Amino acid sequence: MSTVDEKKTANAAMSTEESAEKSTGQSVTVPLNRSWWEKHGGAVIIWGGRLVFVVVLLVAWQSSAGRLFDVTYTSRPLDVLDRLTDWQRDGILWSNTWVTLQEVILGFAFGAGAGALTGFVLASLPTFYRVVDPFMVALYSLPKVALAPLFIVWFGIGLQMKVLLAAVTVFFLVFLNTAVGVREVDRGLIDAVRLMGGRRRDVVWKVVLPGSMTGLLTGLKVAVPYSLIGAVIGELVASNRGLGYLISDAAANYDTAGVFATLVVLGTIATVLNLIVGVLDRRANRWKPLEGRT
Repeated sequence: MSTVDEKKTANAAMSTEESAEKSTGQSVTVPLNRSWWEKHGGAVIIWGGRLVFVVVLLVAWQSSAGRLFDVTYTSRPLDVLDRLTDWQRDGILWSNTWVTLQEVILGFAFGAGAGALTGFVLASLPTFYRVVDPFMVALYSLPKVALAPLFIVWFGIGLQMKVLLAAVTVFFLVFLNTAVGVREVDRGLIDAVRLMGGRRRDVVWKVVLPGSMTGLLTGLKVAVPYSLIGAVIGELVASNRGLGYLISDAAANYDTAGVFATLVVLGTIATVLNLIVGVLDRRANRWKPLEGRT
């Protein structure tokens, strides 16, 4: 198409837009005809860079093991793949992964739900929050591995103990971030709703809750790996099932490939959970301007 034709097409589009604005009294948004690369090129570059990084890392690991490092301590990527294949064939991988998944999902759900609710309620009561804040921070500072023996005494070594240990680990992270989100809500918006005759319920549902979502979702993102940590700590301390047990058993038998294979599975679980939280984040923040989204 020549330059003259392009100018005619652009002028026609502008005149159509102006006539539509005049007839409706509203502005009209003309969609941009972007190419596939203009829409998805950035994501392709990012994911391509990640893939290249992983491939380079694996190749360097495979080539240096046995030359620069002792295979006994580092294993090899191909040995790790063989171990995963053997475990998958024997059913060991899926049965133990399912046990850990139950602990992680239940612990994350209970801990996140309790943390979000507690953070929202306490942060809405400023005086009471200031009273209990140092105690919550002190409890959060306790090493969670130190709680495992106490939980064993209280709840035994079954599924319940690992779920509760993961839930406690998640609880404080979600609680603290949710409380910060509630306390940082714009007071001007709250006053505006009240001036327009809004009741306390309107303030909570239309201002405080949406405004605190950034803190809540940040807590959820941070808590995803910690739910895995809590569950695996419980399995390492006392268990005969789960991915933590596989790590412990492989380390006891000097099976470095088995340890790395289990870590690969744990990393995959954490990645999937993070992607799910990311989707929730984007859906919850659709009302925000692009520059205000996390």
